[in-house]
Amino acid sequence: MKNKLNEIYGFLSNNRIHNKELQRKYYNSVVSIHKNITDRVISLLYHVANSQSQPRIDLISKFFQFIYQDVDSLASFKKFVKRISGKEAEGYKDLFYGLKKCSGWGDKTSALFIKAVFHLRNDDYCKNCKLWNDAPQSIDMNDRIFLPVDTVIEEIFKKIGFNKTTFIKINNEIDKYYKGTEIEVWDDLWFWGFITQRVIGYGKEKERMFEWNLDKYWSLEHSNKDPFIIKEIEEKSRHFLNILL
Repeated sequence: MKNKLNEIYGFLSNNRIHNKELQRKYYNSVVSIHKNITDRVISLLYHVANSQSQPRIDLISKFFQFIYQDVDSLASFKKFVKRISGKEAEGYKDLFYGLKKCSGWGDKTSALFIKAVFHLRNDDYCKNCKLWNDAPQSIDMNDRIFLPVDTVIEEIFKKIGFNKTTFIKINNEIDKYYKGTEIEVWDDLWFWGFITQRVIGYGKEKERMFEWNLDKYWSLEHSNKDPFIIKEIEEKSRHFLNILL
């Protein structure tokens, strides 16, 4: 398993430019359009919460009602963690464990929000999308961020021979070999997994195929539509598939 993970990690590390461009465009559309920190955080929370395939609107509503009772808590990383968890913030894991317990949230969406906060704390993704200056700029050995595991990533781990593809099992397996900001590199796995999977059939007859999926690539609003870039990504996707197969 470690050798296969190292192969995948090497591919992700060498091809960060494409998902980074997509993420940058996403953050610009969601965050940079707002001038103050509070509005930026609220916008990001709404977009991430509604990224769920079947969001519980009633539960998400309760969460945002709770947040709007004290919008000043959105002004800083430490205030927000204190608001949602009642505990002092020491790192990103405190934000994750606090948020996942909130109404309408869970492992995957909480991990997705924390990943975005980490991205926006640094200038690599969006220079005009600053959120909290008191959020950790790096991830030390006592802290942790999590891979936002969804069906796409679960299927990849099944493909490489991993038996129990739950959120915690996959994250614990990755955590054995990769620490700190190395975990953030694994976030690119969703991009390459999404555009190399195709579902055929319906219901019990449904089958998931691993192949380059141009339709899925075009379904991503912020993907680069330059035909030369698409061709390059197609070639790299085939390389990615060769690693999995």
